[in-house]
Amino acid sequence: MLKGKNINFFLKTIRGHVKNNLELYDVKYEFTHDRIYIHYQEQDEEAVIAKLAMIPGIYSISVIYNAKPNIEDIIKVSIEVLDKHLTDKDRSIKIDTKRADKSFPLKSLEFTQKVAPEILRQMDRDVLVDVHHPDQTLHIEIRRDQTFIYLNQIKMMGGFPYGVAGKGLMMMSGGLDSPIAAYLAMKQGIEVELIHFESTPLTPLESVQKVIDLAKILSQYTKKGKIVCHMVPFIDIHTALLKDIYDPYIITVMRRMMYRIAENVAKSNKMMCLLNGESVGQVASQTLESMRAIEEVTVMPILRPLITYDKIDIIEIAKNINTYKTSIKPFNDCCSVYVPRNPVTKPRGYMAERYEQKLDFSLVDKAIEHMITIEITPQTNFEINAYGFAVKDAYEAYLKEGSETLD
Repeated sequence: MLKGKNINFFLKTIRGHVKNNLELYDVKYEFTHDRIYIHYQEQDEEAVIAKLAMIPGIYSISVIYNAKPNIEDIIKVSIEVLDKHLTDKDRSIKIDTKRADKSFPLKSLEFTQKVAPEILRQMDRDVLVDVHHPDQTLHIEIRRDQTFIYLNQIKMMGGFPYGVAGKGLMMMSGGLDSPIAAYLAMKQGIEVELIHFESTPLTPLESVQKVIDLAKILSQYTKKGKIVCHMVPFIDIHTALLKDIYDPYIITVMRRMMYRIAENVAKSNKMMCLLNGESVGQVASQTLESMRAIEEVTVMPILRPLITYDKIDIIEIAKNINTYKTSIKPFNDCCSVYVPRNPVTKPRGYMAERYEQKLDFSLVDKAIEHMITIEITPQTNFEINAYGFAVKDAYEAYLKEGSETLD
């Protein structure tokens, strides 16, 4: 679907991502215009497929079997592939031949017409030929030195290569929605960094651990296998909100303060947008009126990948990418630890601004100043089980030495 000069840039990006993901395996590559042929060791097949499944921009993969470029061996291997992979539900097949080697004596259609009856006759089971709506398609690709034969196309992530759309900052909680929003943004080619607002001791340390564990999962989809997470100490702002803001407007003003901080961090790191996990009408702060009142404090574009998703759809994706079990752990973040009894569902920006006049806005600068930025990989193995982020030196020592070394 891509046209123009973008094609080569996209292909180059995704080839680099594939090489990064498979650098630990004994593989060789053949690059064509819109395909990558990967030669791998048979014992690595499962691991290679799992790695490719985490690369945005790959639509599908197929496991290819090799045959000699002669009719007898092609028929033999084709039957082996069909007998191995056809299921009880597969009642019809189509044979599709591609003659990459134009010196081969038979044209593609002629070859299919010649081998199809023999393949059907020698198979261990009865199947029909259906050229319009087959249950499975057997692909035969005749090359000069060998023939590629494959059946199944395994659906991958799809989308666009990671990073081709620019960089965005994901407002990350430990819930179900924000990691899925980050995943979908990454799938569309956005390079994602995370920002999390933590309020220990008002919120449990385990909520921070959830974010780190979710970031470890998301890091597997990045080009270099790592993701940046900015941890913002929000406790002073949180305390001031609970003390000074009119109860129904607490969440609205809280979100406005978060957006101010996030936009500042995004601009400082040359990012192009903010991202969040909002879905229309899911909670009081996600009505259209709330979104409008909250985002009035920013000028940067705000993307909401889940804006029209049902919760059931979000849960299904969470289960597929293995974030679900982590997200449902019962540890609240600062947006959910305190919910007003009657939160306003149609807030007005000018009203929120009036209540904000009671706040000390130097707290925003203070939170940014004491923000901690960490780089998370799938191998990140520290746990937040003793200390929060209120004291920067203590946390950095924790990362370096381990909790048992701290007084």
